[in-house]
Amino acid sequence: MNGCSWFACTLGLLTLAVLSLAVFSPRAHAQEAKAKRCVVVWSEGTAPRSVYPKDINTAIAEGLASLDGWEVVTASISDPDQGLPDALLERADVLIWWGHKKHDLVKDELVEKIVKRVKDEGMGFISLHSSHFAKPNKALMGTACSWGAYKGDSTTLKVTVKDPNHPIAKGVKDFTIAHSERYSEPYAVPEPQATPFEGVHSLKDGGTDPSRIGLCWQVGKGKFFYLQAGHETNPVYFDENVRLIMRNAVEWAAPETE
Repeated sequence: MNGCSWFACTLGLLTLAVLSLAVFSPRAHAQEAKAKRCVVVWSEGTAPRSVYPKDINTAIAEGLASLDGWEVVTASISDPDQGLPDALLERADVLIWWGHKKHDLVKDELVEKIVKRVKDEGMGFISLHSSHFAKPNKALMGTACSWGAYKGDSTTLKVTVKDPNHPIAKGVKDFTIAHSERYSEPYAVPEPQATPFEGVHSLKDGGTDPSRIGLCWQVGKGKFFYLQAGHETNPVYFDENVRLIMRNAVEWAAPETE
């Protein structure tokens, strides 16, 4: 057989077949895809197009694009399954949530799945600005999640790094952004395990209003980060300082890799 014994040739063919299955089987491709971690950026589509032409989820996703080893997926309440079909939610390592006017439209069944993914399975959850009243946020906190006051009388927000050693604060320096709506303390949530950022709103009448800006918790097996800054009439999520915080937060909130 051209210098190849029947046994040797058969063994060679079997070896090629096994290698082909390893390379081309759906399971092998699924394992390769899973090697990339996944962050899903969800928003409800109510931000003004004059500020966010492609909505807030896209603006945030663009800021996460430089994350190495991550797949960044955008999702919206107007998508099928409200943007989070089981297959996507199951492979999400981190879920970022921005909501404002459509909290009540989010299905309770979806909220239950999100809570399970965070508490029981370790998915990270990042809640932004007015998402403090979002169903998943409230379910994970177990409190009213209300602020002391909501006023549209601010001009800027100065964000101060309170804990420079926290992973979410890595490389972040104090900065100021345009921010026309302030949330005033107290914030009705459990005591955070860490507060990487504080801030001071400058008011139109010359006054100031300090409050916590970035807060962290461990909720079951999952990590939870809330960033107060993010009013939809201000281009907050295009700011490079905020984008750095978001990238750090995604890395921090992700479950430990095996």
